[in-house]
Amino acid sequence: MTCDVILPPMQGIPGFALARARSNESVQSGEAPANWEKVLQGIRQMRSSADEHEPVAHDETADNTVLPKERRFAVLASSILSSQTKGHVSRGAAQCLHENGLLTAEAMNKADEETIKKFIYPVGFYTRKASYLKKVANICLMKYDGDIPSSIEELLLLPGVGPKIAHLVMIRGWNNVQGICVDTHVHRICNRLGWVSRSGSKQKTLTPEETRQRLQLWLPKEEWVPINPLLVGFGRSICTPLRPHCGECSVSSFCPSAYKEASSFSSKSRKITLNKKP
Repeated sequence: MTCDVILPPMQGIPGFALARARSNESVQSGEAPANWEKVLQGIRQMRSSADEHEPVAHDETADNTVLPKERRFAVLASSILSSQTKGHVSRGAAQCLHENGLLTAEAMNKADEETIKKFIYPVGFYTRKASYLKKVANICLMKYDGDIPSSIEELLLLPGVGPKIAHLVMIRGWNNVQGICVDTHVHRICNRLGWVSRSGSKQKTLTPEETRQRLQLWLPKEEWVPINPLLVGFGRSICTPLRPHCGECSVSSFCPSAYKEASSFSSKSRKITLNKKP
C-alpha cells in the first residue's frame, strides 16, 4: 500500500544533514559515499520479496543449437529492441523475430523493413528500430561475417546503439564487463541517493552516461553487472519517476532526497485544490 502521509523533512532528523554532507564530500573526491553497502543490501532485500524482477537483457536464443555468432547477434538485436520499451513487449518482439527465422544477420539483411516492422510492433519507435536493425544486420554481415563488434568503440558506431546498449551487449554477448549499464532508472536513483554529481560540483549529473562515468569511479567492479537489474526493479516499484513511495522504502533514512518529491507534489496538488473556486 502506498503511504500518503506527508512526513516532516528529513533534514529535521538529527544527524541527517551531517550524513548527507559526508556523502557529498565522498562523491566529490571519488570515494565511495557513506552507507552505500547498507543501501544496496536494503534494496536487495526489498527486491527479493517482490513478485516480479525483470532481467537486464533478453537472450531469446540461448540454447546449444545456436551458433555463437548468431546468439551474439540475437543479443544485439534484442538489446536495440529493449530501448524505451517495456520488458514483456521487447521480449515478445524478439521472440517473434526468432520464430520467423529473422534473428540472424543474414536473414535480417534479406528481409525488407516492412516485414521487420510487422514483427517488432508494438515496441517503442518500431519504425525507427526496424531501420536500425536492417542497417545493423548489413554492417554485421559485411564487416563481421554475421557476428557483432567485440569492442565498445565499434559497437557505438552501429545505428541505434548508445553507451547503455553497448555495455549491455559486451556483457551479454561477449561476457566482457567494460562498464555499468546505466538507464533512466539507474541515473535517477543514483542522483536521488547522492551517489553521483557533476565533476567539480554538487549538482546532479545530467545524463546516464555522465552518471556511469561518476559511478564507476567508486563502485566495486563486482557490482557493475548486478546494479542495473537491481535498480531497474527498484525504480519501477518503489523509487518511481513521479511520486516515489518513500514510505515503503527501507533505506529512506540514508537518502537525501527522501520525501522531497512526494511532499512537493502533494503541496502543489493541495495548492491547486485550495485555489479552485466553489
